[in-house]
Parts: sequence; C-alpha cells; structure tokens
Amino acid sequence: MSTGNGTPARGSYYERTGEHTFKPTPHASGAWSDDEQHFSPLGGLVVHALERHLAAAPRPGMALSRISHDILGRPALDECEVRVGTVRPGRTIELLEAVVTIADRPVVRTRAWLLASGDTAAVEGGAGERLTPPEELESWPIADEWPGGYIASVDVRPLAPPRPGRTAAWVSTPLDLVAGEPAGALTSFLTLVDTANGIAVRQSPQEWMFPNVDLTIHLHRQPSGDWTGLDTSVVFGPTGQGLTSTVLHDVHGPVGRAEQLLTVRPLQP
Repeated sequence: MSTGNGTPARGSYYERTGEHTFKPTPHASGAWSDDEQHFSPLGGLVVHALERHLAAAPRPGMALSRISHDILGRPALDECEVRVGTVRPGRTIELLEAVVTIADRPVVRTRAWLLASGDTAAVEGGAGERLTPPEELESWPIADEWPGGYIASVDVRPLAPPRPGRTAAWVSTPLDLVAGEPAGALTSFLTLVDTANGIAVRQSPQEWMFPNVDLTIHLHRQPSGDWTGLDTSVVFGPTGQGLTSTVLHDVHGPVGRAEQLLTVRPLQP
C-alpha cells in the first residue's frame, strides 16, 4: 500500500504489487549501497512465498527443514517477482524451489527441503545451551557501524561487547515483512538471519567488502517467538574467501545453523 502522495507506506519492508510481485520500501535497502536490497528481508520474502505456496496445498505433518539461497546477482531496490514450484514431490520428503527475478533477471534461486515430522522427544539431545534472554540485554547501536535502511530498522542486543569475528546477539524488528500481510513464525524468524554477517565483522565495512553469495539454513526444530538469536563466528581466509557460521536460537534454545560464504575484497575508493 502507499500513502496518498504515492510514497511508500511506513512500517514494512515490502508492499505487494501483484500475485507474485513486491515493491521494496527504503527499509529494505542494503548496507553497502542504498539502491540495492539487503538480503535479510529479501530472504524472508522468499520464505514468505514458500509458506504461502504450502498453505495453498497443505502438506500435513511436514516441516521446512533446510532452506538454501544462492544469490545470483545484485538485488536492486526495485520491484521483484517471486515464483515457487515443486522440484521433487513426496509424502515424507519434498523439495521446493523459489526464484526471485528483478528486471527479467534471476537474482536469487532457493531450494527448500520439507521433511516429515514425528515424535522424537525420547531421543532429543545435543542442541546446546540457551542464550541469555533478550529482555536482560541492552540494545547496540549497530547503525553506527553499518548504513542502510534495513540495519536502521532492527534492534540488536549482544550478549557481550562484539569482538572481531565473534558475537552472539538477539535481533528483532518492529516492521512487517509485507504491508498488510501476516507472516508465519518461520518467515519472521528467518527474515533476520542474514544479519549474522554484520554483527561479528572482522574488518570495518568502510574499508572492506565481504558480502555473502549464499545463505544456507538447517533446522532441527521449528522456531517461535519475536527474537532471532545469532551465535556467530566469522573466518577470513588468505585468498579472498570467508565464512560466517551461526548457531540459530529462539528464546527456548538452539534451533539450527546457518552458513554464509563470503567474497572478501578491499572497498574501492
């Protein structure tokens, strides 16, 4: 939706413009360039499309358990189309694919595995300890480190002062993903996961670029709540590659892991 003068409505990252199309608002703008989308809300938009696809033809007893985004090109801050299809149907295992297109060019290709759910509480274990609850922590002015509309929109609460390459923090946002549309718990949680690459930087983003070319998420439990916990470590290798690795938490404990492959290079003046 828009205001009467045609400017984007405040309070969301996207506005729906058609059955499969969305217009990003300034809140979705990226960290290294304000005319491109930060991948956090864009990745959330893909999960939103996946969940709506599943709602149209429910798969009872199945859960989205792995979501792997490949970022094929620069996602301009322009209208985007998200299409979802089934690659491998099945009653206990199913593979979906989503493609994001901007200006007739695919910029994201996502594959998502659904796995059958069942009662395995008797053998549950190995997930790890909970993080300190977010209500016990202070907000960190991450916008002092990073520019961009997306970063300005989030509340980041680290468990301890961030260190180069190592931070654990909670992230939340007061904004809707798509104006006027409820988002599922999984979508809301995963919308914030790509923030991980910005909370434990090894070098200043004013001097170095280290964008991720993918984001792969594995879940052993479906998340809930309004906060996404990121227990993140970042490694830079000696030849221009890096890796951001994150244990994902909700307020009840760990729910899975995320990996982001980085391309590391000096920022050109």
